[in-house]
Amino acid sequence: MNILLWHVHGSWTTAFVQGPHRYLVPVLPGRGPDGRGRARTFPWPESVTEVTPEELTQTPVDLVVLQRPHEPGLARRWLGGRRPGREVPAVYVEHNAPDGDVPGTRHPCADRDDLILVHVTHFNRLFWDNGRAPTAVVEHGVMDPGHRYTGEYERAVVVVNEPIRRGRHTGTDLLPALSRAAPLDVFGMATRGLARHLALPGGLCRTWELPQAELHAAMARRRLYLHPVRWTSLGLSLLEAMHLGMPVVALATTEVVEAVPDGAGVLSTRPEVLAHAARTYLHDPDAAAEDGARARRAALDRYGLKRFLDDWERLIAEVTR
Repeated sequence: MNILLWHVHGSWTTAFVQGPHRYLVPVLPGRGPDGRGRARTFPWPESVTEVTPEELTQTPVDLVVLQRPHEPGLARRWLGGRRPGREVPAVYVEHNAPDGDVPGTRHPCADRDDLILVHVTHFNRLFWDNGRAPTAVVEHGVMDPGHRYTGEYERAVVVVNEPIRRGRHTGTDLLPALSRAAPLDVFGMATRGLARHLALPGGLCRTWELPQAELHAAMARRRLYLHPVRWTSLGLSLLEAMHLGMPVVALATTEVVEAVPDGAGVLSTRPEVLAHAARTYLHDPDAAAEDGARARRAALDRYGLKRFLDDWERLIAEVTR
């Protein structure tokens, strides 16, 4: 099939395009948000093809994967008037937990019955007001980076983008107290200046913005993965850390309570419990490695790439039948 989707979320798209189809990714001059084209830092196969809006008007499309509220209109214009959900089958993938008047937040597709609204976690489907839109859940899938954990650095790793701007959503305000239990290495976009923002000594909060190719190796050398996020969708970095064989210390919020089973780490809504767990892992590397191995087995079982692609194949068959 020819499947049209925009390059919005690099990690999720990397898993999705490993399927057996031809994936049409719009490209525009300047490669802005509506035309990024192929990813340059993720392993995308040759089946991902860049297309211009002009080319799309004459291109057969079997399925449109929508991901942002303005994309239905964009797709209709670029597909020469073909309406997603009417003249061409469509799904809308919702990557995010609702924001605003939770739990009353109404989804932009809530009044549509011509497409399937696909959530990436059961928590998200539960908390969005989906209205009359038919819904499905296809949980995340992760390309296995391998069991690379060494934990040689007695530090906790946090992976988050824009922690200063996102603040309480990502638990940035919890980092000072947690850093006193385990020094932090924070990886992600727009992390520069975080230590200064939190009034922390540089040794307690170091930051890097690493290319994707270097991120997993850097994560795996830290003793534990720390996930202080209050309110966001299930971060793929958490699942990647589990695949690497890292023990998890995380706030027991959103879908994390489903993703991290007993024995794979420590979950709690009490920051002092997380601080104690981080300190314990720092001083007991054998326990950290054992819990990390259990985290990896759990992640492979529930969030493996094959299960993800199989789920999507079943849904695609249903939508395009």
